[in-house]
Amino acid sequence: MISPMDVRFAVIGGGNGGLAMAGYLAYKGFLVNLYNRTQAKIQSLIDNPTIDLTGAVEGSGRLNKVTSDIGEAIRDTDIIMVTTPATSHYELARLMAPHLEEGQIIVLNPGRTGGALEVYETLRSSGCKKNIVVAEAQTFIYACRATGPRSAKIFSVKHEVALAAIPAIFTHKVIRLLSGAYPQFTPAMNVMETSLNNFGAIFHPAPTLLNSGHIERGETFEYYLEGITPSIGQMLERLDSERMKVATALGVKAVSARQWLEDSYGAKGNSIYEAIQNNPGYRGLTAPKGLDTRYIYEDVPCSLVPISSIASSLGIETPSIDTIIRLANIMTGRNFFEEGRTVEKLGLKDMSANQIIEFAETGEYTTTLEPNEEVVA
Repeated sequence: MISPMDVRFAVIGGGNGGLAMAGYLAYKGFLVNLYNRTQAKIQSLIDNPTIDLTGAVEGSGRLNKVTSDIGEAIRDTDIIMVTTPATSHYELARLMAPHLEEGQIIVLNPGRTGGALEVYETLRSSGCKKNIVVAEAQTFIYACRATGPRSAKIFSVKHEVALAAIPAIFTHKVIRLLSGAYPQFTPAMNVMETSLNNFGAIFHPAPTLLNSGHIERGETFEYYLEGITPSIGQMLERLDSERMKVATALGVKAVSARQWLEDSYGAKGNSIYEAIQNNPGYRGLTAPKGLDTRYIYEDVPCSLVPISSIASSLGIETPSIDTIIRLANIMTGRNFFEEGRTVEKLGLKDMSANQIIEFAETGEYTTTLEPNEEVVA
């Protein structure tokens, strides 16, 4: 049996989150390999595999291996921590599939909406026959940024982050193996719970698109406190209501965005707008510098589209969510409905609500339903 302190890690992605996570794990004494697709970005780490951390964590960690070869990075490791944007999950799963070893665990940090399902389905469609556990965190554990090619600042560490695995019977094992490094992870019922409690879907695309004039002019303003006005707050209420409706249809425990603001920040209000205005944690957080931001190019295809697609497959209308997706399509010239995480890409096509939950929990589903089967509650 592997002890949490004996776990060997591969960290996938050499960006802000990857540097912070790899540096922290190495600082804590774990064996850590770091992978980045572009070797030039990690060349200084290849030459000197040490990451310096500042902020909430002060210290240095020496990596075991730094490479642009994904097979080399994940070889003989126990847990593969993916820190790249969600838009990379499909391609990473395809690249990892031939190299994965029996019993390895992939953890998406975070999965956004449907990340674990997409990776699980991609591994299967890529011919991976190994018993691989795919897990996703509801959100990234750090607020952090890279301060150099071999350094990162961790501004804060979340006190609690929900995590679930496919199959769900392995969730507690994953959390136990991560506990030596991250005791903050807590179990969710299944990956639909972590996916549908993705609040980036509510707080990122709509305010960005609806403030696009200010953003494109290069104006500096506080993203939440100034960018979310009463009318934009009304849109967020509608988006959140539709997200909650999908969760209810699936029998998933979902927290409203307003309740999440109170639970996470102690910010109360009679509306999302009021709660945001009463949140000191958002003070000083400025808007993106341009529209080429993950708030659109990640959160629309990997957060809003899967909610819309799952809703449509269950006969649920999501007019507000679909409006924001269409607006993003018009303003970017892209078709996120086609590019994004659809039920087909998540392996959920033609499934009932019960089958979706069964698949999320077991990685399999029964092909026939009992007569008059009700939606799970």
